[in-house]
Amino acid sequence: MNHSAPDHIPPLEPEDFREYALAIEREVGRVIVGQRELVRLTLITLLAGGNALLEGVPGLGKTVLVHTLARVIDVTFRRIQFTPDLMPADITGTNVIVEDERGRRAFRFEPGPIFANLVLADEINRATPKTQSALLEAMQERTVTVAGTVHPLPDPFFVLATQNPLEMEGTYPLPEAQLDRFFFKIHVPYPSEEELIEIATRTTGAHTPQPTTVADGPTILAMQRLARDVPIASPVLAYAARLVRSTHPDAPHAPELVRRYVRYGASPRGLQALVVAAKVVALLDGRYNVAFEDIRQVAKPALRHRLILSFEALAEGLEADQVVEELLASETLSPV
Repeated sequence: MNHSAPDHIPPLEPEDFREYALAIEREVGRVIVGQRELVRLTLITLLAGGNALLEGVPGLGKTVLVHTLARVIDVTFRRIQFTPDLMPADITGTNVIVEDERGRRAFRFEPGPIFANLVLADEINRATPKTQSALLEAMQERTVTVAGTVHPLPDPFFVLATQNPLEMEGTYPLPEAQLDRFFFKIHVPYPSEEELIEIATRTTGAHTPQPTTVADGPTILAMQRLARDVPIASPVLAYAARLVRSTHPDAPHAPELVRRYVRYGASPRGLQALVVAAKVVALLDGRYNVAFEDIRQVAKPALRHRLILSFEALAEGLEADQVVEELLASETLSPV
């Protein structure tokens, strides 16, 4: 996860970081009603240089959120609608035969919609596993390989994918390797009655609220660089590592719930996500050091999709969030 910004990006002060971040949230909030945690977690993902998986039933504004975010930070935006007949080349691009003025033919690479700063992979779990895997290289390496040639993706680069709950018809569960590439998995809750009224008020009138651009690509890159420079004390890092290690049923400090219901725990990417997200949270709170509470605050979105539960857990209706809650409540893992 070494997504360092280019050397020409100007340095940013912690106060500027917080000012930009709050401005982005404010402008997104002009369009998105409520959903403060959703907006905050999505922003943390972007500022950490990661990719987010947004899960919720259709119609909750996931697409509107991503489109609004692209306008607020002034980056190129492409939307890919995932369907069962979508092919990998529809995402990455392909080589096409072109003819010059002399009639000579040659192959030319025609970039696909993945070549944008902010890519919305809409309803990603409606495509087949073969097509879903076309995103793996892009999400991890920030490159696309077609016919043996490696093509770099633009910087900054984010994939924000939406998926419908797996119980819905016509969905394919994402492979574990792909889930692990997502920095956060974010749940999109259903709006409250008051929020529904506000949504209707904003969207059914003659004038729809329009966000203002408050940042750009180089600003986001500078914010990412500053976030990674935030120091983390050894005890806080050790606590994060202990949390991740204890998601494995064979770990010494694993709670009974983990031993009984978890087949596989979080990978090292889970620890990376915990640490970088906690650094962003610290800066958003106006601090230049990571606290234990920062780790705890981001534990669910960083770990919930990295826990592979047993069939027994699924049969009893146990969810990954309950396992993470148990880990956070465990006295043997307590940071104090």
